[in-house]
Amino acid sequence: METFAELGLKEEVNEALKDLGFEKPTPIQAQAIPHLLTTGGDLVALAQTGTGKTAAFSLPIIEQVDLNEKTVQAFILSPTRELCLQIAKDIQKFTKNLRKIKTIPVYGGARIDTQIKELLAGGQIVVGTPGRVCDMIRRKKLDLSHLKWVVLDEADEMLSMGFKDELDFILETTPDEKQTLLFSATMPKEIARIAKRYMTNPHEIAAGEKNSGAKNVTHIYYTMQHRNKYQALKRIADVNPNIYSIVFCRTRRETKEVADMLVQDGYNADALHGDLSQAQRDVVMHRLRSKRLQILVATDVAARGIDVDSLTHVINFSLPDQIEAYTHRSGRTGRAGNKGISIVLVTNRETHKIRQIERKIGKEFEKGVIPKGREICEIRLMSLIEGLKQVEVDEENIKEFLPAIYENLNDLSKEDVIKKFVSVEFNRILSYYKGARDLNDSSGGSRERDRNKNDRRDKRDRRDRGGDRNYDDDHLKYARFHINLGQKNNINPARLMGMINDIPEISKVEIGQIEIFKKFSFFDVDKEYKAQIEKALNGQDFDGATIVVEPVKERPKSKSRDRKRGGDRSDRGGYKKRRGGGSDRAHRAKRDGFKKKRRR
Repeated sequence: METFAELGLKEEVNEALKDLGFEKPTPIQAQAIPHLLTTGGDLVALAQTGTGKTAAFSLPIIEQVDLNEKTVQAFILSPTRELCLQIAKDIQKFTKNLRKIKTIPVYGGARIDTQIKELLAGGQIVVGTPGRVCDMIRRKKLDLSHLKWVVLDEADEMLSMGFKDELDFILETTPDEKQTLLFSATMPKEIARIAKRYMTNPHEIAAGEKNSGAKNVTHIYYTMQHRNKYQALKRIADVNPNIYSIVFCRTRRETKEVADMLVQDGYNADALHGDLSQAQRDVVMHRLRSKRLQILVATDVAARGIDVDSLTHVINFSLPDQIEAYTHRSGRTGRAGNKGISIVLVTNRETHKIRQIERKIGKEFEKGVIPKGREICEIRLMSLIEGLKQVEVDEENIKEFLPAIYENLNDLSKEDVIKKFVSVEFNRILSYYKGARDLNDSSGGSRERDRNKNDRRDKRDRRDRGGDRNYDDDHLKYARFHINLGQKNNINPARLMGMINDIPEISKVEIGQIEIFKKFSFFDVDKEYKAQIEKALNGQDFDGATIVVEPVKERPKSKSRDRKRGGDRSDRGGYKKRRGGGSDRAHRAKRDGFKKKRRR
């Protein structure tokens, strides 16, 4: 299919698309729109963010909606406020020539009474977020009984954010006879469960492979010692003068720290995390979208719903706990036909995770070399000169000042003027990188040897610490807990974080790494709140299971090594010393009994 005009859409819609510059459908649009226009069957569509999914599901709905009915005929569920508003705005642009169609956004963080008035006034299309939609349904202000279409956009994101119960509740209130459309970037098991439970023989289409990375994204990883991560981030920013990026951190504390350091060091940066009010968040997002902000430092949860097409880089200051989250992170660059770069900063002991991500996204990473000081200075200097060449001179406004300037500089040669100009603009960065050391971690050998070494070390760590854990310096500020809830209890990182954050005694506790296994999980929290966590969660009910939370005791490495060597030499002859009690006679009797047993 070459153009939108060939789809057979209403003339008013085609005119709106033309005004928006839409000419040729994207791959997901070319597959989804004809299917939805010609069949009433359910659809599962797999595509990365930024591939035109909103038009793919909304244009067929707009084409078929009954303009004379004000009841809610189409309902679109999205994971975040930002995405909800973006979808609603896009649909309003598509329908600007169809005055009878009304689209109503329903989301948290805004006055509920205003949204109730809009719903009562009537509209054919509602776009909402899970929490506010559930609230509206319970208040009987949102009636979904006349629905013809249900769209679940970014369904995998909704599940990863812990909205499974809300999703089930909403879908159970919709009529049996409807067309259900599920759009997702990845296809985890929970998405397949929803498709099986709430959809009827859905047709599946995909723009790219399941769980794959975006085609236009180059993936690069850099290895360094943990203490050099921030310096490496600065060098990557310095070597890319026109960087326009999101830096992903794992925790709110890390997000604040990295953003604060960047701002103090003179970078055009800001933070986005859960402690911001909605008004503060809106200000940050407006700066990002208008490109008045170069570097946004954010957590995964805070960044969900960000819809910016021209990001040059996504930088993973810390890797996410779930590999699927990397697909979403990297998918925020390389959009709308642009090329993008996804960068991962890892320590040598984390490089095995690169291999796991490669298998998941079906693409190989490049091994990057952290720029050295001289390379950065050269690139920045050339960028400065190129920028100078592009400056437009306004002769009219400066001509009255030129004679005095020429006279003042008369005793300087052309070369001297250039040298002084470069020094004025460039002395700071030249001074900063003078004699700068190499940050690349050369402690490992080849990549394969590093991987094998890391695999062995991680097995030892799992045995000694009770789980596969990337420690670095985290053990200095976090307490590690074991909880008797796992995948079989439908627990996920978002629900576990919500459970912790709901404890009244600890407001905004810092949560570290979370690992979910089949029957149990591990999580890290600020050591300061160790006692409160244990007291508040133990004995609580979670979907019929009684919660048992226990702190994980770390075994000192020295003791572990002594056990493998059989203990200290001075102890080897003394059973009493090693066991802390008992007699040598008892030890011999136990040994002799064991020998007799073997002879039998």
